[in-house]
Amino acid sequence: MVCMELTGKPQNTVSAKDLNLVACTRCAKVWPVSASICGRCGHKLVSRDTHSLSRVWALWVIGFMCYIPANIFPMLKTRTLFQEDDSTIIGGAVELAHYGNFGIAAIIIFASVFIPLGKFWAVAYLAISINAGSRISMRRRQMMYEVVEYIGRWSMIDIFVVAIMSALVQLKALASINPGPASIFFALSVIFTMLSAQAFDSRLIWDAQVKDGGPGRDE
Repeated sequence: MVCMELTGKPQNTVSAKDLNLVACTRCAKVWPVSASICGRCGHKLVSRDTHSLSRVWALWVIGFMCYIPANIFPMLKTRTLFQEDDSTIIGGAVELAHYGNFGIAAIIIFASVFIPLGKFWAVAYLAISINAGSRISMRRRQMMYEVVEYIGRWSMIDIFVVAIMSALVQLKALASINPGPASIFFALSVIFTMLSAQAFDSRLIWDAQVKDGGPGRDE
């Protein structure tokens, strides 16, 4: 619950924890803090996940470790009658741009480079801000978290393209396209990054108000 002034900016935030309530993270039903099981869906009720940050960092590190070989090893292995080519993510996008497919190249770069790196930065920033504090308001950090969760799955677009091309281009001795080792690492990177974001307990963002003694800056 947020108290508002005429300006529309939150002046004080009262959390469910302050009211001795706990919300189910699965169905969002609110129960007294003494309840241990959600009566609606049967999910375990926890006011705050104290081990959330540990899981976030563990999954984040694994995802980042997988992202490095995903950009080094070939994503596609193309074999024609006379030659074989291996293409990395960046190399494939550059080649598409070279042949005039600037739109497709831009989508691949955005989905395979900018979005993953942005997710890594956002998750790390949110985790660090829990203990170190932040000049960004709690409301905007919550919005950042929701955006990261929403766009996380779209990083798989590169894997979908590889799967479709591998299925369509199989002309026996004439030509064939097969996924390279980078596709496995890239898929693992996306999965672990998504799990890292889901492991983050966003309620910890709002607990910073108690530590700082105020609602946080709205910048």
